Amino acid sequence: MVEILGGSFLMGTEQVFIAQDGESPIREVKISTFYLDKHEVSNQEFSAFVDATNYKTEAEKFGDSFVFENLLSKETQAKIDQAVAAAPWWLPVKGANWRRPEGNDSNIESRMNHPAVHLSWNDAKAFCKWAGKRLPTEAEWEYACKGGKRDKLYPWGNKLMPKDQHWMNVWQGDFPKSDTAEDGYENTAPVDSFPAQNSHGLKNIVGNVWEWTEDWWITRHSTEFQENPKGPSNGQDKVKKGGSYLCHKSYCYRHRCAARSQNTPDSSAGNLGVRCASDSLPEYYK
Repeated sequence: MVEILGGSFLMGTEQVFIAQDGESPIREVKISTFYLDKHEVSNQEFSAFVDATNYKTEAEKFGDSFVFENLLSKETQAKIDQAVAAAPWWLPVKGANWRRPEGNDSNIESRMNHPAVHLSWNDAKAFCKWAGKRLPTEAEWEYACKGGKRDKLYPWGNKLMPKDQHWMNVWQGDFPKSDTAEDGYENTAPVDSFPAQNSHGLKNIVGNVWEWTEDWWITRHSTEFQENPKGPSNGQDKVKKGGSYLCHKSYCYRHRCAARSQNTPDSSAGNLGVRCASDSLPEYYK
């Protein structure tokens, strides 16, 4: 974990790209010092949790989860006769879960250092609690992502490819037809891949997989100064941040610090993961 020293920052953005997501208004927020995982929770880490607790994810209980169609084998695709109307490239796949990200004919043997996916908000919260941690609030997550910079698109600044190098795992090409994988990955990337994205040394805080936060989803925000905001006390959806390997400016331009999206707490998909936070450094790190 890395220590994120407390301070004030401007949450939200004046560079609004998806207004309906509630990316604005910009407002001053003060955050207390906290700790945040340097990278997303890996399959190896999630496997240790499952081995210790016999935990069953919601995808395992439900028996299926959503997978991006281009990642599926032809055999698996042939068995599917439904899709998400608004996003037909998302297919419900029987047997898809964190152990088998693309269904029963897949595994994670060569991906133990990749982020655990198909994690619902409830799964993410259970893992963090077991690890002696918690989910970050949306404000904490965004504060850490921005790394002291004022209203920049990405953790490092405004340029998509600093020094003409890829700094995150997102889509290149024509979404959703063809991913040229110029960044080296069509699917998830190892949790420690790419350069550290800001001065905190955080890896893949944008791109790779979406990361759950503690907050309930709203799209109308007060402009008044707030200290350690925790969002509304109830709601239907939970906030997720950071975007994923499927994000592209032409469709899901949410691989930005101020960008945000949402899902119900029991939702799972092949690009949903987690990064935990803590008020203090857990003893086993010392």
